[in-house]
Amino acid sequence: MQNGNNISRRIDALRKEIREHNYRYYVEDAPDIPDAEYDRLLRELENLEAENPQLITEDSPTQRVGAEPLSTFSQVRHRVPMLSLGNAFSDEEVAEFDRRITETLETDQIEYAVEPKLDGLAISLRYENGVLVQGATRGDGATGENVTHNVRTIKSIPLMLRSENDIPPLLEVRGEIFMSKKGFDELNQRQLKAGEKIFANPRNAAAGSLRQLDPKITATRPLSIYVYALGEVSEDFHFEDHFSLLQQLKKWGLPVCPEIQLVKGAKGCLVYYQYLAEKRDALPYEIDGVVFKVNNYRRQQRMGFVAKAPRWAIAHKFPAQEEITEIEDIDVQVGRTGALTPVARLKPVFVGGVTVTNATLHNQDEIDRKDIRIGDTVIIRRAGDVIPQVVKVVLSKRKADAKSFLLPTKCPVCNSDVFKDEGEAINRCSGGLYCGAQQKEAIKHYASRKAMDIDGLGDKLVEQFFEEKLIETIADLYRLQRADLVKLERMGEKSVDNLLMAIKNSKETTLSRFLYSLGIREVGEATAMALANYFGSLDEVKKASAETLQKVPDVGPIVANHIEHFFSQAHNLAVIEKIISSGVHWPKPEVKTGGQVLDKMTFVITGTLSHFSRSEVKAQLQALGAKVTGSVSKKTNYVIAGADPGSKVDKADKLGVRVLSEEDFNHLLSNPEEYLISLEPRKISWTRE
Repeated sequence: MQNGNNISRRIDALRKEIREHNYRYYVEDAPDIPDAEYDRLLRELENLEAENPQLITEDSPTQRVGAEPLSTFSQVRHRVPMLSLGNAFSDEEVAEFDRRITETLETDQIEYAVEPKLDGLAISLRYENGVLVQGATRGDGATGENVTHNVRTIKSIPLMLRSENDIPPLLEVRGEIFMSKKGFDELNQRQLKAGEKIFANPRNAAAGSLRQLDPKITATRPLSIYVYALGEVSEDFHFEDHFSLLQQLKKWGLPVCPEIQLVKGAKGCLVYYQYLAEKRDALPYEIDGVVFKVNNYRRQQRMGFVAKAPRWAIAHKFPAQEEITEIEDIDVQVGRTGALTPVARLKPVFVGGVTVTNATLHNQDEIDRKDIRIGDTVIIRRAGDVIPQVVKVVLSKRKADAKSFLLPTKCPVCNSDVFKDEGEAINRCSGGLYCGAQQKEAIKHYASRKAMDIDGLGDKLVEQFFEEKLIETIADLYRLQRADLVKLERMGEKSVDNLLMAIKNSKETTLSRFLYSLGIREVGEATAMALANYFGSLDEVKKASAETLQKVPDVGPIVANHIEHFFSQAHNLAVIEKIISSGVHWPKPEVKTGGQVLDKMTFVITGTLSHFSRSEVKAQLQALGAKVTGSVSKKTNYVIAGADPGSKVDKADKLGVRVLSEEDFNHLLSNPEEYLISLEPRKISWTRE
């Protein structure tokens, strides 16, 4: 048992190690351990602190969430005002900005620090002796709201700065809280699935998330930060230029935008503006312009301020991404998963550099919530290449004859019934394998390597087959004729023969692969294998009720309903029957309706496997009840190792964990119970060359 001093030292060591990994992940963007190992370190720290609550400190990595919900935000007075920036909307205005500075400073050329203008929420972070003590919004520039409890939940914000001795006693930094494009999309998908309102844009999502009275809600939102300026600091803290300061802040663990550069004069600023304008859509976050700042601090002081903005900085804004237009009609599109999406047909309007004629309305719930009608005047927003969205209706301009809209009850493509799962906001076509709107994607999935593995049948070829009307459903793949294929562009005789052979080879498969290939919603490899192992035949799966399906490991009520609904559709069954009659077959798997043989066992997969992908091995293990993790520990039962396995095998050796080769894994699959019994204690089947 560890004594008090040993526990305290271990807690300190864990905190230091976790902070260093946070720095590498959020600041350097170069993590050096897998997520599973990071989670293990954090869990160890959480357990030690739970057992020794007297050792918990506010700056511990475990103490990000925990405050009780507030009734209201308190006010914070900014001792150094949070200023706004003047704007430039043309190259000429940037040139004029540069001219004023060069004339005032009596110099020929100025060095500027240039950076993206993030579309988020300005924030002030106050550190005392390297520890975060306060977070505050900009507010009106003089007074903001105290959101300390919420900023503590943002993992990229360090609770303690990364340094031993050079941090000033008081350090206030300013930055931008934002939400990445990916995080924004994932958040809105969660909102849609939960039947809750979606956010119009990442900025609104970030602002709304940061201003939650309950920090536990903020903790679930994918917020990030980049710092870009100083507020109040200790008197003896000085830096000569802005760019060098940012590099120092980065060393202390504060995330700094990687796009920040140094340029010379107005020409350099405009080149950078064009560079970011072209790169804008590829950036992982939204920006609405660029910011030019005189780099040297003495020169900044000489330029001074006007009203609430500095004379030494300016924001060069991109063209507007929001405009007003009218909804002329609403159409319905059917996606590859059968989702019905209402799309507004707009009176053409120029926004964000392009002419926009369409905007997504997401679903019926969103139409109802925003009270969108045909004929309405609306505000639309365009973000990058994503289809524009209707932000809101301008009710003051609503016409008397504006028409309400309801999604159809029949699919506009195949006339199949439209259904909506309980708890979901999306209406879907029940056509499945029959619906023309879903066919192309269904075939692409069916032919993919993890499904029926039809080598050579890529996306472009599928598109070509449809254009030439050679196929309509998956079953038609097995009726393709050589004479028709050799007539196609870019299809030589050898390519045709190889493709036909791949299609023929796909007829010999497994039940689990076939079930996965059908593209049933939320039925992945592991679920497909669990179904095959449990029922043993396609007929048994087809006739199983949702209640029976839930007896299969890893199949919950939602997935069970998806499976039951899929096999209840006559047109799906008709396509499947045609596929089977074409010769697709599989050996009958052993049915395992009892307790799973690998239940409560933990496996780790490492190295390069020659006959399986890691995902295939993982799926097969999970279908037998095993848990698959990313790191080796004392709780690991077996490690499956391919070529070049690395340190995980070494760790397994030290812990006495059995290591299985790929050949061992094949034996394990053929008869799990007998094979595991045959293993001698701590026997190592894999050895290094």
